Amino acid sequence: MEAALTLSSEVGIKHACEALDVARAGFYRTQARKDAPSVEPRQHPNSPRSLSSDERQAVLDILHTDRFVDKAPYEVYATLLDEGQYHCSIRTMYRILDENKEVKERRNQLSHPVYHKPELLATAPNQVWSWDITKLLGPVKWTYFYLYVIMDIFSRYVVGWMIAPAESAVLAERLIGESCAKQNIGRGQLTIHADRGSSMKSKPVALLLSDLGITKTHSRPHTRIGQ
Repeated sequence: MEAALTLSSEVGIKHACEALDVARAGFYRTQARKDAPSVEPRQHPNSPRSLSSDERQAVLDILHTDRFVDKAPYEVYATLLDEGQYHCSIRTMYRILDENKEVKERRNQLSHPVYHKPELLATAPNQVWSWDITKLLGPVKWTYFYLYVIMDIFSRYVVGWMIAPAESAVLAERLIGESCAKQNIGRGQLTIHADRGSSMKSKPVALLLSDLGITKTHSRPHTRIGQ
C-alpha cells in the first residue's frame, strides 16, 4: 500500500493500483485515514453529583470505624440511613473500597482450631482389631451374601470371619465372642474398631463388648511397630 501511495503521485492512482494489484477502495480508505485530523480522546466530565476527594476520604473513614470495619456496605448504608445520615450510595461505597483495594469479606470469620484426628495405636497383636461386613453378589440375580471379617491391625491376621445370607447383629455378636475366646482375649486387653453401620452400633454387640471388657471405637486405626 505504501508503494502504491508513492507511485500514484507519478502515474496516477488507477495505474498505480493496477500495476501493484492493489484494490482502489482500500487505497482510498488508507489515504483517508492518513489525511483525517487526529482526534483527542474524549474526556467525560465528572458528574456534578460525584464526591470530592475529601468526601470520599470521609466515607472511607466511616467504613474504617470500629462499628463498621467488619460490616458490608449494605449494612453500613442501612444503619446510617436509620440514623438520618446519607453520605453516598451503596455502589459508591463499594467503589471507594475497591479504589483502596479493600473489597473483601469484611465480616469476622470464624477460625476453627486444628483438631488432631484420634488414632488407635497397636504395638503388638491382639491389641486392636477392626471388623466390617461386606456385601457380595450371589450366583443368582438379586441374591447376596454377607462376609463378616475381623482383622488384627498389627499383624493383619484374620482372627475371625463368616459368610451369612443376611447382615445381623446377632451373628456379629456370635462371631466376635467366638473370636475373642479363640484368641484368649482378657478383660481390658482389646479395642475393637468398626464403622457406624447398624450392626456395629447394635445393642447386642455393645453389650457383648461391655461384658468382655472390650473397648469399642470408631476412630481411624493405625499400627505402630514396637521398639
